[in-house]
Amino acid sequence: ALSAAPAGRRALGAVNGLWGDRVLGSYGPLALPMTLFSEGGAVTATPEGVLASCPETTGSLAVFVHGLCESEESWALGAERRHGEPGVTYGSRLQRDLGITPLFLRYNSGRCVTDNARELAELLERVVAAWPVPVEELVLVGHSMGGLVIRGACHTGSESGHAWPLAVRHVFCLGSPHLGARLERGVEAAVDTLELLPEARAVARLLDSRSAGIKDLRYGACLHDDAPLLEEVPFLPQASYYVVAATLARDPEHPSTAWLGDLFVHLASAQGRGEDRHVPFPAENGAHFGGLHHFDLLNHPAVYDQLRSWIERGRVATSG
Repeated sequence: ALSAAPAGRRALGAVNGLWGDRVLGSYGPLALPMTLFSEGGAVTATPEGVLASCPETTGSLAVFVHGLCESEESWALGAERRHGEPGVTYGSRLQRDLGITPLFLRYNSGRCVTDNARELAELLERVVAAWPVPVEELVLVGHSMGGLVIRGACHTGSESGHAWPLAVRHVFCLGSPHLGARLERGVEAAVDTLELLPEARAVARLLDSRSAGIKDLRYGACLHDDAPLLEEVPFLPQASYYVVAATLARDPEHPSTAWLGDLFVHLASAQGRGEDRHVPFPAENGAHFGGLHHFDLLNHPAVYDQLRSWIERGRVATSG
């Protein structure tokens, strides 16, 4: 199987991100099923299955949700260069420093965000119910599209009466396009223009074949009814939501920042602050890192220090 090798998993992640909805319909064996992984392998949603893959379970659990065209292994990007050894992730460091058990999601990022959010909510309901000890602290970390999937899953799970949302304490969105991705809107505009020219319609059809997941990034919708200028998907009342944004320029006021952002997501979208839309992240729950690009947010010492600081701050507030 392609998924048996790291290169194969990366290739499948990219293919699923680009054409995941089509792959699911016509090339089923290449479609990635939504699965949670630990260091011990895939997690089965039974008490025995959890213990088989996570023998050292705790009541604090962190779930990491990758972005478009990525895989669960993306969280180890640059580990050897930054940490001196491969495989070091935010999850492994949180486990070592704060006793939090990490799980990493693999999913078909080319499906529409709504479907992935709904499936994640159902998967977390089963896994948390099967967890050998009560889950008292659930930390959710999403990179790029992963942040939208998490926000949608929290709302869907709460509306469905699931138990797991009550355990959520922290939701981290790293470089997530809460107000949409300008690159996707540019592609959509190019498709509309090219379709007007008979000689360019083949190119238009090729561009238009991109996945539903990519098209969902146009406005940063967490759910199908989360459209621009409508009320944003509400936050879980007992959870703290955070945004981490990066820009290529070190100075957030640099003229290039408004358009280039972190190369894929502009700063206002990552922070959820626009002229017509405002996602209500508290000002004290936001961090900006200059001189970094979009994928640096997956595994960077400074970002980890910020995540850890926020989690520790939340624990102190809860215990106080």
